Amino acid sequence: MILIKNADEIEKMRKAGKVVAQVLSMLEKAAVPGVTTAQLNGIAEEETKKRGAIPVFKNYPHPHRGKPFPGVICASVNEEVVHGIPGDRVLQDGDIISIDFGVLLDGYAGDSALTVGIGQVNPQAMKLIQVTEQSLMKGIEKAQMGKKLGDVSHAIQKFVEDQGFSVVRDYVGHGIGRQMHEDPPVPNYGKPNWGSVLKPGMAIAIEPMVNMGTHCVYTLADQWTVRTRDGLPSAHFEHSIAITDHGPEILTLR
Repeated sequence: MILIKNADEIEKMRKAGKVVAQVLSMLEKAAVPGVTTAQLNGIAEEETKKRGAIPVFKNYPHPHRGKPFPGVICASVNEEVVHGIPGDRVLQDGDIISIDFGVLLDGYAGDSALTVGIGQVNPQAMKLIQVTEQSLMKGIEKAQMGKKLGDVSHAIQKFVEDQGFSVVRDYVGHGIGRQMHEDPPVPNYGKPNWGSVLKPGMAIAIEPMVNMGTHCVYTLADQWTVRTRDGLPSAHFEHSIAITDHGPEILTLR
């Protein structure tokens, strides 16, 4: 993990975050019935190139020596939690899709995710999306100088479980800076007043993954796509933030 030491570094992280936010906003609008996840991937690749950035997910090494990730975005539909590989799947009315996207720009990373309802989505799925996004903001509110990572984690878990949903344990947020994944891990569950103390200059990516049913998940034979164990839908939101003297700054705000 790096500590952002000066105005130049934070400005570079803002610029990387801005690219991520701009591209995700385009993808959110483009995610409609009849579009394939490969088409969304193509939009992301083209728009990233236009902005002079590097799509950091593409060819990202597998953590266990499997094949590198082939997409620019992770496109996870319905019961898919994270790391869905874009392809010929056509989005249907009533689906939900989680889109995760990151870039490197001028040596600094930005990373963010959102979940989009496709066409007319049933009320419970829409509640899942809303609760997941709200839980992210609950976590960000706790990302204050002098607080601990556990305060962020606990705020997310408590809010989600109070709404009748569950948080995924197997995948967590992370530090971010010159690389997309840095220390410390940022769980979406845990006890308050536990873990690393948050200090000005730290940058972390907070990313609750919230399931309608059980928190248990499994990975498909493609070695990347993670699904809920019970087949119920999942949602995912993420922001990269910087800890400052004046509170958390969202670097990937759309």
